[in-house]
Amino acid sequence: MDRLRCPIQPYAWGSRTAIPELMGEIPSGEPAAELWMGAHHRGAAQLERAGETLSLGAAIAIDPQGELGGAAARRFGGCLPYLMKVLAAAEPLSLQAHPSSAQAEVGFAREELAGVPIDAPDRSFRDANHKPELICALTPFAALCGFADAEDSIPRLRGLGQPELQPVIDHLVASPDADGVAAALQYLLTLDRGPAEQLVTAVVAATTEADVPAGIEAWVQRLAGKYPGDPGVAVALLMNLVTLAPGQALFLGAGNLHAYLDGVGIEIMASSDNVLRGGLTQKHIAIDDLLEVVDCSPFDVPIQTAVGPVHTFEAPIDEFALTRVVPEQTIARPLHSGEIVLSLHGTTEIKAPSARPPQERVELGPGQVVWVPASHGHYRLTTDEHAVAFIASVPAGS
Repeated sequence: MDRLRCPIQPYAWGSRTAIPELMGEIPSGEPAAELWMGAHHRGAAQLERAGETLSLGAAIAIDPQGELGGAAARRFGGCLPYLMKVLAAAEPLSLQAHPSSAQAEVGFAREELAGVPIDAPDRSFRDANHKPELICALTPFAALCGFADAEDSIPRLRGLGQPELQPVIDHLVASPDADGVAAALQYLLTLDRGPAEQLVTAVVAATTEADVPAGIEAWVQRLAGKYPGDPGVAVALLMNLVTLAPGQALFLGAGNLHAYLDGVGIEIMASSDNVLRGGLTQKHIAIDDLLEVVDCSPFDVPIQTAVGPVHTFEAPIDEFALTRVVPEQTIARPLHSGEIVLSLHGTTEIKAPSARPPQERVELGPGQVVWVPASHGHYRLTTDEHAVAFIASVPAGS
């Protein structure tokens, strides 16, 4: 087993305190938005073997079958297929969606052919992978995710009484389904700056008085304050507002339009950094790319709640599974793949057969992370009276 040193991404929307506090460290005063636990080239975890520092990806490349397991190594070309993160949002993230595998392959090839540097700010497709994801809340976690039914959005928008919204309403009335929502979304995101500013100003004024769903008013005000004139503020009125309680989770597949708003959670995804943004950000916005991939059908928000001492959340994909273990548990884990274990709030002990050096027993303090290679075959995990452990793995049978 190998302890991992995991990079922190200092995105501006990140909390300055949440991740350092989870790791038992003194905050630096800078944003600490995401702790990345994986092998993605934009932020790979590091480990020590035989006195040498390696990235997790490099260690896997030396012995894919021993590290990942034979089935996972064959299925995913000898690469770790998942990326786990601690995500800590103090400010809203961008309005965004992620491509399917086929869309990512086409988009990545197109930008490679065009010679767009992989780290260019205006690059949309940074790899050829899809990016389904699951977020499990550690604190109350607010998000906009997917579209409400058009039949529900029509009276919501009419109730605001603003003529600037009439074209949006007309699209929904003409086609109260995914096509109507797609037309309304395209209208909003392609507005010129002047009309967009007028619309957002009208929406902000109206939501202070109109009968809108609980929470929407406050978020419209907050988003407009941070991104004045951004039509993404109006798009929020077409979407579902969700607040996850600690231990609840939400899976978001390809094409789901979403914006994480506030809170701390464990996020797991296919190992990709493809983000197609439509607004609510200072970063590169790719409206055409976003409109090509976004799913505008109604999204019946499938909130999952962890049950029992050990719970694996449902995710209908092959790349990852996320398991939560509560305090004062001892479990035996057969290894179908290499696994990443994160301990929070307390101490987690892991014991494994000594398949190879350097360790067969690891004690993880708060915020510490370990890689457990598949070659161990199985391991035993014990959480103390405070610890909650999160385990990232490849599902059996993938």
